[in-house]
Amino acid sequence: MNDEARKSLSIGIVCYPTHGGSGVVACELAHGLAAKGHTVHVVSYAVPARLDTLRRGIHFHSVRVPDYPLFEYPPYSLALAARLAEVIDEFNLDILHVHYAIPHAISGWLAKKMTGRNNLPLITTLHGTDITIVGNDPSYLTVTQYSLKKSNAVTVVSKWLGEQVHMHLDCQCETVVVPNFVDTEIYKPDKKWHLKDRLCNTKPIIMHMSNFRPVKRINDVVDTFLRVRKEVPAKLIMIGDGPERASAERKLKESPFASDVQFLGVHNSAEEILACADIFLLPSVAESFGLAALEAMACGVPVVGANVGGLPEVVEDGVSGFLLPAEDVLGMAKACLSLLTDSALLKKMKKVARKSAEKDFQQSVVIDRYEKMYRETIENISSSGA
Repeated sequence: MNDEARKSLSIGIVCYPTHGGSGVVACELAHGLAAKGHTVHVVSYAVPARLDTLRRGIHFHSVRVPDYPLFEYPPYSLALAARLAEVIDEFNLDILHVHYAIPHAISGWLAKKMTGRNNLPLITTLHGTDITIVGNDPSYLTVTQYSLKKSNAVTVVSKWLGEQVHMHLDCQCETVVVPNFVDTEIYKPDKKWHLKDRLCNTKPIIMHMSNFRPVKRINDVVDTFLRVRKEVPAKLIMIGDGPERASAERKLKESPFASDVQFLGVHNSAEEILACADIFLLPSVAESFGLAALEAMACGVPVVGANVGGLPEVVEDGVSGFLLPAEDVLGMAKACLSLLTDSALLKKMKKVARKSAEKDFQQSVVIDRYEKMYRETIENISSSGA
């Protein structure tokens, strides 16, 4: 290994601080890079939920948006660009990696221009709705196209999302698939029996975890469970929070099985709860990847979900779970029942789900891919004289 390959890097990472997949992946990437000896500077408007700021090599930089009465809508993209410029200059960043295109990619490009660091590699990772919903909106389409064009490398979390980039944006930029990942040393089938006892005693557990937005089809989760519960004893555990929670709770109050459903809210230690599940239910009508499904699989939990987006690249139908057409509540209920009434099948799928997570989505392997991309991009820019 030459000296350049050994050199530790000063890496800037930009993400949203919420519990969504893009923020989770960005934080876990930061942790993995810091563990390899790199210095990572995470920039956002609040400390991301998953970021461990006490880890060696991790630094957080807050973006402050001034509250000025002239601005009806605070210009976060400009405040972010200004903060990034400060971090680039003060810590002499070797690479800038932004997660979620809007507004991070254009703010990163502007920060490069402000600092005169045109040779600073800008990597943009696309996560889904930044292309299919936000970036595709006429108000943002042109700036999204431009920011991707000005990125030195663009990665997508699934093949499906790469296809959406070209279809929705009419963008000819090259995209590289770098999937989401999971730390299988943290997410593992290490049952917390004391926790499982508190959750359900002896009933099998169906679990769902999301931001409870309309795209997640929370009422389909409830309807699927109620069909299953009519046939076999079971409990539904809901992790997360969001706009669809209230309607789901109302529906459950009218059912005879309300006592078999528990809403736990947002949890930073989801790996302990996921490990208690028997089935992970994900009936979303759109998933660019399905990080929650992958985390469940790493815990040895088969997935029953919708055959949409990038989820088939994570869950193999009939092998590590079952994929049904979106909104097919009856089909998903039957799939859950097939697992809960066949202990041999459930046991087999649990093992396969875990092996798939270890084989194809191991954190260390994906982080190595990002590190290699960083070094190659730096080298390419250097050799081109840019």
